[in-house]
Amino acid sequence: MRLRVEFTTEPFDLDEAPAHAVVAREVIQSAELDAVDVGPFGNTAEGGAHEVLTAVDSLLRRTLASGATRVSLQVNVIGEEVR
Repeated sequence: MRLRVEFTTEPFDLDEAPAHAVVAREVIQSAELDAVDVGPFGNTAEGGAHEVLTAVDSLLRRTLASGATRVSLQVNVIGEEVR
């Protein structure tokens, strides 16, 4: 199964990326995911179910530990994994 995750972390700071946002970017960019799009107001990534769920677990744990007060995310099934 292939999944797409969309997420944001808060609180926002438009002047400088807060530590939790930097951590979120690092987690997603270092995970074995494809179609990664990291932006100031939302982030998306796609991949196999195992890879996405592993990244989401790390994302939640690390961003909350880095000062995030809210993490909003949505996970969608987008198809079967191509082998």
